[in-house]
Amino acid sequence: MDLDAFRELLTPRGQEALTAAAETVGDDPVAAVTRLRKIYDAGLTSAALTQAGLRRRAKEKFGADADLMYFTQAGLEQATRREVADHRTRRVVPGSRVADVCCGIGGDLLALARAGCAVEAVDADPLTAAIAQANAEALGFGDRVSVRTADAGAIDPAAFDVLFADPARRTARGRTFDPMGYSPPWPDVLEMVAKARSACLKVAPGIPYEFIPAGAEAEWVSYKGDVKEAVIWCGALAGETDRRATILPSGDTMTPDPDLGQAGHGPVGRYIYEPDGAAIRAHLVAEIAAAVEGHLLDPHIAYITGDVAVRTPWASRYEVHETLPFSLKRLRAALRERGVGNATIKKRGSAVDIDKLRKDLRLSGDKSAVVILTRIIDRPFAFICDPC
Repeated sequence: MDLDAFRELLTPRGQEALTAAAETVGDDPVAAVTRLRKIYDAGLTSAALTQAGLRRRAKEKFGADADLMYFTQAGLEQATRREVADHRTRRVVPGSRVADVCCGIGGDLLALARAGCAVEAVDADPLTAAIAQANAEALGFGDRVSVRTADAGAIDPAAFDVLFADPARRTARGRTFDPMGYSPPWPDVLEMVAKARSACLKVAPGIPYEFIPAGAEAEWVSYKGDVKEAVIWCGALAGETDRRATILPSGDTMTPDPDLGQAGHGPVGRYIYEPDGAAIRAHLVAEIAAAVEGHLLDPHIAYITGDVAVRTPWASRYEVHETLPFSLKRLRAALRERGVGNATIKKRGSAVDIDKLRKDLRLSGDKSAVVILTRIIDRPFAFICDPC
């Protein structure tokens, strides 16, 4: 979809086509095209059906708002889900003037506007900027949001209460994990931060610690067990800790315990705990080990073990039924003896290809189990467990 096709969607005839396209959801694609082509030209038919499909997919991230919003495929994939954006926005004072310098299709600026902030946003891509403005207007926030096509450097951070930046992490070659490959590059982002009263930077969860500026607070956020992002809070928005983990939708949060050192390691206990990824990224595994009265299986791998059954939102717990040095033959025999036909395979610190292993196990039976693969002091092990 190009900019002209999108603008046509915003016309009364375009809105009619969108309504008609939404009514074809679930129809055979050829039949849907044929039905709409009787009324609309090929370009408008294509744009309307594309939006109907994207809106259907977007409900998982945006709920009912998706029925009113506009998307591109890349924009939807990169957009922040509403629960995560709303969590982040709670730290921003309502009524703040916010500069969003890499706004995308507007998932974050919508959360800011919903919280009562006035947002001036830019995006380098004209179509994306137009979609962000249209989304703000469609959801009733047009009076709080202004979006224009411009590079991030076109905004003066000093003129705002908060700088929000979500630098693009995709290039022509695909996703980049190197902050120097972000757009704008990391040095340019930090230059903007230096001019801002406060800043919120949304970055990839795997950002190396050396890129986090001094005095900032880094927060890793997971949603239903999946790590979604890291947020770097700078200036007045930074808290009293240097790092934090937060899990959604519960909102539980964890910060370092200054009285704890590194987590110890020791023998396998009755249970294995798998810490939430946000806590692992935030280097808070020792805090979880202390909470469950456990220790690490290996000093360098984030599996905790212990004999006490502790319920915690910060880790999944598995009861260990069998421990064996890893070998395909031995593991296959043990699972068959237990009648396991369905195995959930998890691994950390293991080079085993899980898909290949599942095929090679050739399981049959009516029972289920969790198989955890890891290493302990360079020796590979397998644990047959049940989830608690």
